[in-house]
Amino acid sequence: MSRIGLKPISLPEGVTYEIKDGAVSVKGPKGEVSVRLLAGVSVHEEGGALHCVLEDTESRQAHKNHGTFAANLHNAAKGVSEGWKKELEINGTGYRASIKNGAVSMFLGYSHEIRVEPVGKFTKITCPDDTHVVVEGCDKHDVGQTAALIYDSHRPDVYGQKGVHYKGQHLIKKIGKRAAATGAKK
Repeated sequence: MSRIGLKPISLPEGVTYEIKDGAVSVKGPKGEVSVRLLAGVSVHEEGGALHCVLEDTESRQAHKNHGTFAANLHNAAKGVSEGWKKELEINGTGYRASIKNGAVSMFLGYSHEIRVEPVGKFTKITCPDDTHVVVEGCDKHDVGQTAALIYDSHRPDVYGQKGVHYKGQHLIKKIGKRAAATGAKK
C-alpha cells in the first residue's frame, strides 16, 4: 500500500473541491486544477482534509494509482493556493528574451526568433530582465511543460555554457580539445 496515499491532504484557506465526471476539480485564489480519478481510488473529506481511499486491494495497478492520485491531488491543492514557479536563465552573447502578447520571444543565436506560448489557461510567463524568464501558474504539469519548452529551445552548451538553463542547475563544463591537447604535452 502507498504511504503517500495514506497521508491526508489538507485544504488551505479559500480552497474548495468538487467531484464530477470522474475528476476532482480544485479551485482557489490562483486558479483551478482538475485531477482525473484513477481506477481503484476514491476520495472523501474528513475533518477538513481529503483522504484517498484504495477501493480495489487486489489489483496491483490500483495500489500504484493510489499514491499517484494522492500526489497529484496534493500538487493541485498547493498550486491553487500558493502556485508553482520555475526560473530560467539565458547565457550567451546577444542572447535575450522578451514578452510579446503573453508569449516569450527569444533570440538564441539562430537566424530567427523563437516563440514559446504558455501551456494551460492559468500559466503566465514574465521576463524581469533580458536574461531571465519566470514561469508561474497553478498547475504543476503546465508550469513544468512550459519551462521545458523554453529550456529545449537551446540547451546549455558544455563548452561555453551558452544557452538556456534552470536557475541553480549544475552545469558541467568541458575543456576544449585545443586546451586538452596543449595540456597533455607538458
